[in-house]
Amino acid sequence: MTAWLLPENVEDVLPPRAWRLEGMRRALLDLFRERGYQLVIPPLIEYVESLLTGVGADLDLETFKLVDQISGRLMAVRADITPQVARIDAHLLGANAINRLCYAGSVLHTQSDGFHRSREPIQIGAEVYGEAGIEADLEILSLMLRGLAACGVAGVQLDVGHVGVYRALAQEAGFGGATEHELFCALQAKDASAVAVLTAALPIALRDAFAALPQLYGGREVLAEARARLPHLPAVEAALDTLASLDQGLGGVELAYDLAELRGYGYHSGVVFAAYTRGRSHAIAQGGRYDEVGRVFGRARPATGFSMDLRELVVAGSATE
Repeated sequence: MTAWLLPENVEDVLPPRAWRLEGMRRALLDLFRERGYQLVIPPLIEYVESLLTGVGADLDLETFKLVDQISGRLMAVRADITPQVARIDAHLLGANAINRLCYAGSVLHTQSDGFHRSREPIQIGAEVYGEAGIEADLEILSLMLRGLAACGVAGVQLDVGHVGVYRALAQEAGFGGATEHELFCALQAKDASAVAVLTAALPIALRDAFAALPQLYGGREVLAEARARLPHLPAVEAALDTLASLDQGLGGVELAYDLAELRGYGYHSGVVFAAYTRGRSHAIAQGGRYDEVGRVFGRARPATGFSMDLRELVVAGSATE
């Protein structure tokens, strides 16, 4: 085997792309600082309990693990920085009512999550802890869009959903465990036949509501259609009200609503969003609300944020020039 070959989906960044990447990192951190966000630099490696607790539990299969030769305890190389920022908010900055935090650093995945995508993303993002209102969601979304513009990414489309809609319907249906997981997967795949089979025994109003979710995709007309087709449950109405407020607050931004979008369902609690640009089949930035993310660290409170991969931003920025 040739000694200088790198592992699959792990690569060097060479000039001039390396300079472009560094320029984007600086521009984004400067933007975050101007908006009042404080920089944190968590360690690359931690005990596995911290990285795979709560919000990080979905990352188990993506995380490289090893034994600490000093303590004998199992450690992990971070696959996502958000759990680390939640720990910092809970334990090291716990005296603050509100924390606006940002970060930039490499993460490592056991496998690529897309064709030719790196297993070593350079993750950069911003998060707000301690604010539950729609104002914080608007702040984070606006900051993400400004960040993409600062990186030269044009033609951005924002897909927005709210996991509270599905969660309320699943609770009303009495779903849980394996059945809820199967239905979740069917909705993510927009598999109408599987959704029909899994909900066949439900009352017709709930059956129709689940069948409607994959079809509720499009512009602001989707919100009115959802109010007409979904049960008038308090949690569903509250979620639609939140999306309507975002629509008004982000005037001029191209939005697409997707009520079957359940990315991060295991830990997101409200709005979820992803940004796309032409020529890229996957999201170039994503995030959402994950209230009480710090509960496992002893400080349960609201949180919302977003993250991007600088490697992907360099490619996306070049494609839109």
